[in-house]
Amino acid sequence: MVVNRLVCAAVCFLVTAILIAGVGGESQAEERLLVFAGAASKPATEEAARAFEKKTGVKVELVFGGSGYVLSQMMLGKQGDVYFPGSSDFMELAKKKGAIFPETERNVVYLVQAINVQKGNPKKIRSLRDLTRPGLRVAIANPEGVCVGLYAVETIEKHLTPAEKAAFRKNLINYTESCEKTATAVSLKAVDAVIGWSVFEHWDPARIETIPLKKHEISRIGYIPAAVSAYTKNKALASKFIAFLISPEGQAVYRKYHYFMTPAEAGAWIGEKKPVGGEYVLPREWGGK
Repeated sequence: MVVNRLVCAAVCFLVTAILIAGVGGESQAEERLLVFAGAASKPATEEAARAFEKKTGVKVELVFGGSGYVLSQMMLGKQGDVYFPGSSDFMELAKKKGAIFPETERNVVYLVQAINVQKGNPKKIRSLRDLTRPGLRVAIANPEGVCVGLYAVETIEKHLTPAEKAAFRKNLINYTESCEKTATAVSLKAVDAVIGWSVFEHWDPARIETIPLKKHEISRIGYIPAAVSAYTKNKALASKFIAFLISPEGQAVYRKYHYFMTPAEAGAWIGEKKPVGGEYVLPREWGGK
């Protein structure tokens, strides 16, 4: 497992280095931005970036992955203009590591946890405890580097008994490497269910269905923040991109994919007001996968 993780990290870093080299090799006359982003925002952010390019003529290079993993890539390469993780947890980590300018942080959209199942819900999954039933195939994102996996562990630890947690882990067949791969596991029918985000359904509505968690099982509303990277060579341009994301034009893109624009919208979907953001410390027994 350790060797596999090291190989994966090396490959990711190599791919990023090639991308960065490519950016540097382009004509100096063309303005460019390099954005390291958690995959929780991928479909909408790809569209928003293209809209920004069309409006400004600035080329936006997007590097997606687990929020913790892309943070490591950004720091190892000491390059990048914007850090755009999938949750507050990893933005707080970036602040502690001095990887971003804290005063530039802005909240772009909000997220709510949910169970995601195959369209039609063939396994008749209705609740968190249903994920402990014998024979189910379940996945969560790797909580060490992916925001939605960290939220999943928080929910499991707070709302399942020790016996239920053991049963859940027997059903856990995969630790996915990003939000995108978590949703794809359902789309491809590789698993029966994941603990993901409510927006996953809208990434692939023909193949993914959302089962809301109970109100008391949701500890907090997540949000996707963006901040200027400490490694940028053009702080003003990076700030301009973030300003576009939170502008009416940028927000319209995220709304199309059913992200929540405000904590109030997220709370209304849950049916109850909840804390927003914050940090969760991963229990040791969930690490090292």
